[in-house]
Amino acid sequence: MIKHFFFFLVISLTLCACSTTPPKKPKDLCEIFKEKSSWYDDAQDVYAKRGVPINIVMSFMYHESGYVDDAQPPMRWFLFIPYGRGSSAYGYAQAQDPVWDDYVSEAGGFFSSRDDFADSLDFISWYILKTNKVNKVKITDVYNQYLNYHEGWGGYRKKTHAKNKSLQQLARKVETTAGNYAKQLRNCDL
Repeated sequence: MIKHFFFFLVISLTLCACSTTPPKKPKDLCEIFKEKSSWYDDAQDVYAKRGVPINIVMSFMYHESGYVDDAQPPMRWFLFIPYGRGSSAYGYAQAQDPVWDDYVSEAGGFFSSRDDFADSLDFISWYILKTNKVNKVKITDVYNQYLNYHEGWGGYRKKTHAKNKSLQQLARKVETTAGNYAKQLRNCDL
């Protein structure tokens, strides 16, 4: 009995220790990478592997999860009874189950995890490259790339975003963040 208690205590402490806090200055890419140097290494590795600019991938992640490793949509409630979340989106990239499964089978690996920073960067880069192939959106067209990311490839083709002004505004914010991150990254002393 005592053995089991200590086993679960060690597991619980280990799981709690794995959680990563978001950066203190999420709007400044240089400060993010100075605070979390391993993130810079991961971003460089993913850029070398896929060629998607770091500023774009990081802007998607910032607006999707705020750099929270275990981010999820809020729980929905009926009176005081929880009845599930709005979607299966999870982790840094807010990847939903079906598209994450596609990524794992096509480009990720069995041990890929949505709450792993490097895996999430790789997923976003993979998605952007696939959007380029599927819907012919330039990799550097942040606005339309983000609309694809948010609505899915089929939703984008059906123009589900056309009447969604708040989504269009969000896509413009992601585009602005990517531009700011690019300027900051050019002047970083890393």
